[in-house]
Amino acid sequence: MGQAGDEQQVKKLPKHLREAQISTDRTHLIADTAKKPRQRYVQKDGKCNVHHGNVQETYRYLSDLFTTLVDLRWRLSFFIFTLVYVLNWLFFGFLWWLIALVRGDLLHADEEGWTPCVENLNSFVSAFLFSIETETTIGYGYRVITEKCPEGIILLLVQAILGSIVNAMMVGCMFVKISQPKNRAETLMFSHKAVISVRDNKLCLMFRVGDLRSSHIVEASIRAKLIRSEQTKEGEFIPLNQTDINIGFDTGDDRLFLVSPLIISHEINEKSPFWEMSQAQMEKEEFEIVVILEGMVEATGNPSIIMLLQPQLVM
Repeated sequence: MGQAGDEQQVKKLPKHLREAQISTDRTHLIADTAKKPRQRYVQKDGKCNVHHGNVQETYRYLSDLFTTLVDLRWRLSFFIFTLVYVLNWLFFGFLWWLIALVRGDLLHADEEGWTPCVENLNSFVSAFLFSIETETTIGYGYRVITEKCPEGIILLLVQAILGSIVNAMMVGCMFVKISQPKNRAETLMFSHKAVISVRDNKLCLMFRVGDLRSSHIVEASIRAKLIRSEQTKEGEFIPLNQTDINIGFDTGDDRLFLVSPLIISHEINEKSPFWEMSQAQMEKEEFEIVVILEGMVEATGNPSIIMLLQPQLVM
């Protein structure tokens, strides 16, 4: 009877403990084995290391132009930001110069009694400066539109409306890019190592998360994914299969009150993806643990998503 009970207890242990016959009240370090460098699925800063190739329907990026601009790198964003304003000013400057040319203001600017469309506009450079002054509402008062130029009044209205649209889009794009959630993640710290050890007589995978700022993340929730290659029973190979790691979503422990560093725990039981992974398999197999923390930034009210991946496992 005693031997049968011991065999039943062994069967309830995870595979890496069953094979090595390790006692659950001891901890062991996984030896650092020399591994060749490999591409990560998600970088440590939360950036997904996935590149889309052979995309035929590239027009879809232009259908959501605002998000496309936000996703660009900073140097491209600054270049496009500057280019849009300069081209807009040049375009309307050309139209102001064209109106002055058609009306004859460039030829009769010095004649007494001649009323130009725009006073003191006598070249393309002055038309360009007037375009900048109009759109940025500087209004130095040296170059001003007269009331005897209906085409100029219409152009002024068009430039004011289109200029407001350009300002809203460009300034909004830069604001969203500056306030992206990954910037908030710089002061949110994850532990560099995930520990597999005994906690409350249960074998658990644990890691720590803490917030350095005094402004907290409101309604914070956390979830985790195990990403590894897997082959189905039918023989299908899935290179990046995603499996949920239960860190309390069935008990509510995934809802965090993140005012001090917290230890996040995952029990390795029969439902855990680590249950059938031996110690040797953990040392050699290439897998990643992606932890996603979501919440509302208290200071700005903006939603924030922070990601971490593949902490080093310690047993």
